[in-house]
Amino acid sequence: MTILSNDQIQQLNNYSVYTQANGTTLFHGNNVANALPTIKLISSAPNETVAASYFMRRVGMFISMQFYMMTMYDEIWDGPLEQLQFFGTTEYGNKTISTFIPLEYFRDVQENRGVDIQLIWELQCSPIIQQLRSVCSISPLTLWENVFGYLLWHYYMFFENPVLEEKARHDWYLLKDPSIWKAFSSKEYLQLYLKDQNPSELINTTVRTTCCFSMDIPGLQKCGFCPQIK
Repeated sequence: MTILSNDQIQQLNNYSVYTQANGTTLFHGNNVANALPTIKLISSAPNETVAASYFMRRVGMFISMQFYMMTMYDEIWDGPLEQLQFFGTTEYGNKTISTFIPLEYFRDVQENRGVDIQLIWELQCSPIIQQLRSVCSISPLTLWENVFGYLLWHYYMFFENPVLEEKARHDWYLLKDPSIWKAFSSKEYLQLYLKDQNPSELINTTVRTTCCFSMDIPGLQKCGFCPQIK
């Protein structure tokens, strides 16, 4: 276990990830499939497909902060899925779902950074996508793209920082390493998303292939990466 600074905790909070419980836990990372009706109710999504996409955007904030913490601080959260907890809250007047991760599971990144990157993709992100797809009809690409948008912004900013650029580029290479993706997926979804381009080339473009349906959630609108934007 490592001790997080106030700045680290605030950065997590900015992405709706909390290290102290701010509400009653509704469900955990290992029973997301059973929670889809709850997600649909809280988000006011018109159907389960939209609810699943909405929730994966919330999970995407947690996953993106894992890689942010890795590159910025050489730390990650390494807890089991049953300790990845979700609770209902309100943001900007809208009901939503936020993430609670107990502090005791934070640790330093291993010397072989690729091992931890694969851990996050394979044991934290992919299982939630699989659970959502087991109970509703939604493209895996849509769910993966709901994670990548946050990553794109973070690494765009890292590459602009001369202190972090070298380490960030190393982590970015590992994030899309084919050997890591082949361990748990038949497709390299991050490579498909990037289309051989860098964050600086994509940050202000409609980089997504699929729509995340955010405009179908009351209080939200199309994201800036939406392919439907003309």
